Amino acid sequence: MADIVLTADRTLMSNYRGKEFLGFASTVPPNVVPDWFFERLFFPYVRERGGLPLEAPYGLRKIEAKLLEGGFDVVTVRPDRLKRWLRGARALGVHAMDPFGVGPSSSTFSRLLKSGEPYLVKHFKAIFQSPEVRRAKADGLRIIVGGPGAWQFRYWPEAQEELGIDCVIDGEAELVLVDLFRRAIEGGELPRFLEVPPSMAPSLDDIPEIRNPSINGLIEIGRGCPRGCAFCSVTLRPLRWYPLEKIDRELRVNSEGGVDGCILHGEDVLLYGARGVIPEGDKVLALHRLAKSRARGLGWSHASMAAIAAAPKLMEELSEIIIDGDQRWWGAEIGIETGSPELAAKVMPAKARPFKPEEWPEVVKSAAGIMADCGLVPACTLITGLPEETEDDVIKTIELIEDLKWFKSLIVPLFFVPMGRLKGEDWFKAEQMTASQIELFLICLRHDLRWAKAFMDDYLKGKPYAPLLKPLYKIVIWATERRARKEGALLKAPGEGVRPPIEATAPRRC
Repeated sequence: MADIVLTADRTLMSNYRGKEFLGFASTVPPNVVPDWFFERLFFPYVRERGGLPLEAPYGLRKIEAKLLEGGFDVVTVRPDRLKRWLRGARALGVHAMDPFGVGPSSSTFSRLLKSGEPYLVKHFKAIFQSPEVRRAKADGLRIIVGGPGAWQFRYWPEAQEELGIDCVIDGEAELVLVDLFRRAIEGGELPRFLEVPPSMAPSLDDIPEIRNPSINGLIEIGRGCPRGCAFCSVTLRPLRWYPLEKIDRELRVNSEGGVDGCILHGEDVLLYGARGVIPEGDKVLALHRLAKSRARGLGWSHASMAAIAAAPKLMEELSEIIIDGDQRWWGAEIGIETGSPELAAKVMPAKARPFKPEEWPEVVKSAAGIMADCGLVPACTLITGLPEETEDDVIKTIELIEDLKWFKSLIVPLFFVPMGRLKGEDWFKAEQMTASQIELFLICLRHDLRWAKAFMDDYLKGKPYAPLLKPLYKIVIWATERRARKEGALLKAPGEGVRPPIEATAPRRC
């Protein structure tokens, strides 16, 4: 048995039936759909071979690779297999995405639906509450938690004691990881909460390459972001782009491991290789030709409206590489955040570059038109409740979303969560919502329910299990609509209605 066991909760140990953005379903709380039914639909466990998962979260694969590089005996397993693998193990590493459900998506849905903790919180806690982990802990097992959600333990330190966690690492951990796990195994002292500052960000040489396949073939193409939005912690880290050779080695790990898709992960994939905010077409095209040569299906983790609007020709060329007999569209998460030029200038002035903040609504509409033409179907986010947001800012966001009714997309409004340079501010709460903010949520809900039915058809087209799953997904959409109608009276402020829908406008191009 291994000295170190790595795992993540079941909402992360899933490939979401090959559709990464279905993973957002794990951020909602239990609802009218039975838990077992919802879980199997949206985040069924990844397949195994020899008791080990064929895919695992990319961040966990990076930790695994660094520990193997350090000479440790380490294994990554599903949480439902911990009983077998914890026998004789001396340290357990757990990947945390949103352990307390206070990330933007989770906190928004849980506060609006008012029906308990999100699924990802429930399953995260279940790891530490399991009999096998409790027994191993009593026998001297050391537990270390890290990942994108580790920052939340800063606000709930008492949870470490309750869950039996010895150490939490917040930040890029490559330079401290080996030493921490060595101390854990040898019984040495561990810091309760270790925040790794940006000054200790690893160089490209310090970042290992994954040894085993990642969920849905996700791989990093770089770290950091040059846009500097005040509400984002990623922008505090230095910008580093991986060379194509490093990217190709990870692509090979996934393809040789049987994962035929790829998600290129960067805070703005179109800026690959650039030092500023103007896409460098040759580098971006070379990246995509390489990725498409190794994977049948290709997607992006994130992109920006401004980069898309600034590069319509490049987008057309990328579409010609990506769209083929194996795929008819690709996805990405893209932040709209606000429809107000004034608010954009205050909290994300570089988000619009190379355009000006006062052009932001037109940049968004122009990018939407380009995406529609090229086959890019995004999940877009909005942020409401920003510290400097005014009623006029919300109204301008509503007007922008009304102009995007034609746009095939998900548009998800999220409550402000204090991160980045705004981490000292307060969380925005559902009880603080104004009539205009409520109206914004209702408009987005109608938009998303309409397009969810189209997404379902796209996701299931050509799949052998489509006849079975399609009716089940329809049940979930129906249940969501039913719950929305039931909660509608709660969402509307007394004496307030919502403005009547307007006709959709045509796409606008650069």
